[in-house]
Amino acid sequence: MTTVGEALITLLEAHGVDTVFGIPGVHTVELYRGLARSKIRHVTPRHEQGAGFMADGYARAGGRPGVAFVITGPGLTNTITAMGQARADSVPMLVISGVNATDTLGKGLGYLHELPDQRGMMEKVALSSERITEAGQLPGALARAFALFSSARPGPVHIEIPTDVMVKPAGGIAAALSNAAPPAPDAAAIAEAAKLIRAASRPLILAGGGARKADAALRRFAETLGAPVVETANARGLLHGHPLCVPASPSLKAVRALVADADLVIAAGTEFGPTDYDGYGDGGFVLPNNLIRIDIGADQIARRPVTVGIQADCAEGIEALLSAIGPGHPAAKDGEARAAAARKAALAELKPEYLAQVRAVEMIRDALPGAIIVGDSTQPIYAANLYYDHDRPGGWFNAATGFGALGYGPPAAIGAALAVPQAPVVCLTGDGGFQFTLPEIGAALDADTPVIFVVWNNRGYREIETSMLDVGVEPVGVSPAPPDFCKLAEAYGIAAERLTGTADLAGALKRARAAGKPRVIEITVD
Repeated sequence: MTTVGEALITLLEAHGVDTVFGIPGVHTVELYRGLARSKIRHVTPRHEQGAGFMADGYARAGGRPGVAFVITGPGLTNTITAMGQARADSVPMLVISGVNATDTLGKGLGYLHELPDQRGMMEKVALSSERITEAGQLPGALARAFALFSSARPGPVHIEIPTDVMVKPAGGIAAALSNAAPPAPDAAAIAEAAKLIRAASRPLILAGGGARKADAALRRFAETLGAPVVETANARGLLHGHPLCVPASPSLKAVRALVADADLVIAAGTEFGPTDYDGYGDGGFVLPNNLIRIDIGADQIARRPVTVGIQADCAEGIEALLSAIGPGHPAAKDGEARAAAARKAALAELKPEYLAQVRAVEMIRDALPGAIIVGDSTQPIYAANLYYDHDRPGGWFNAATGFGALGYGPPAAIGAALAVPQAPVVCLTGDGGFQFTLPEIGAALDADTPVIFVVWNNRGYREIETSMLDVGVEPVGVSPAPPDFCKLAEAYGIAAERLTGTADLAGALKRARAAGKPRVIEITVD
């Protein structure tokens, strides 16, 4: 007899899932019944939050939804932080959990891992939460999840299966595969936007995380318009090294001046979130008056004033605009000069210590071309989010914007390495953040993922300490003593080396990459 738990694995395979992240427990044993004989790889983190972050990194790097299996109660609540990060950054994540037997739910009888209303709790974080009560509901629930991932602004989706339902017969169930696609750009909106573009003499493009897959279209669009392209942190890697590229935060005065000088702004896949546009909290970013927005979510477009809104996948929306304006459109002649001036002025705004930290990140990029750099909330990541040009689309992401979950980097880097095994993967984390999820380096070893964990050790939460001092608060609680990271790595069977400063960082990275195994590089800084 095929059970619901076994059918789940078969259906996930049909939807193209090749990896799941999870920690089995008594409430999910039946979900694992068909896993061993399937083609799906199971990766065991050391904490369910790690399962969620691994699924997040897998999805961002590989472009496919990340999937996590977690138990009811504490397993699911441990995953909520990762789901919050995925929701903030529009990352497709499917979380499948157990829940107690159907006839016990909501009665407060004190069963193991019992929550008053697990699904109700998840509906506050996930885009949707469904409970499977009969075998026949499973194909539809999965189809709806994957349709959302491919046709709308993605995020975390939750499906729960009661323990008594997992063992029910499910013979003959077939996958309900979806070919759902984003809405096609509205012809009238495209025509109106094209008219604005033709009339503009100083156009500018703002690219956000929603444009990560639109590199080729965005490049042609920028060149056709002669428009500088300002990139938020999640768009870094697009147009690498291009004379129209401005890989700098709109929180910087130079970038804001560039935006204000434009007579037309086309925003592609950006939500105008404060952590990207007002990182210093000074309220200095002003939404452009003449604004075209391309976004997959109609709700996102409706949140702020807009001249023309185009609901579409970014690449498709840009291609439609290129077709509408035609091949003979005269490019602005000063676009490259405006971009170059903004880059120079933005760099000049950085404090010397930030500039040194940006140079450290550039060392990583240059030592390992084409690497995926997964960041945690640490000083070099904050600095590079202000200004840094990565060398591959989608190869720079971190949790230092949006939801801002500390400890994201190590597990997310493991997920990225599993999704794109041919690419070097570097996790750049701080000594504080690394301690949130440090045990996940054991999962990297188990999964044979050669992630290079670079630990920026300044002995505490230096960025928070600086924030306290800036507003006259005497620092408290910002100096947790770090352990000996090299010894801890060696305890897991992972080789490590310690650097004083960044002078030999490139050499250490190349040595780590040549080893082909997980490695820890600790950088001690003042």
